[in-house]
Amino acid sequence: MLTPLAPASIAKPFARYSHGVEVPAGHRLVACSGQLGIAADGTIPDDARAQGDLCFANIAAILAEAGMTLADIVRINAYVTDRAHMKGYMESRDAHVATPPPASTLVIVSGFTLPEFKVEIEVLAAAV
Repeated sequence: MLTPLAPASIAKPFARYSHGVEVPAGHRLVACSGQLGIAADGTIPDDARAQGDLCFANIAAILAEAGMTLADIVRINAYVTDRAHMKGYMESRDAHVATPPPASTLVIVSGFTLPEFKVEIEVLAAAV
């Protein structure tokens, strides 16, 4: 079982994420490259929530190749192109991650390969 780490000596997380997650010995790890909000047919939704949902769908497909699910995510690194996209991304994240939530970092960046992209998400997952 994964163990969330929340030392009483530091401030609580700003949102729904864990400061740290302990992965017990004997677990396999899968690192997913950053996924963008693009569908298999090449379409890119306009809003950050829909792009985030596509990112997590892509991540779910990658994890399934290793016999894992979104519930096995222990770390998220997410990137948005504007503070205005934080809410949509966070709604998507909260809809797709398990409880307790994984460790998570959110960074605002100047852009991605195409200007239509608003969100990119990479994860680390662990399972027995």
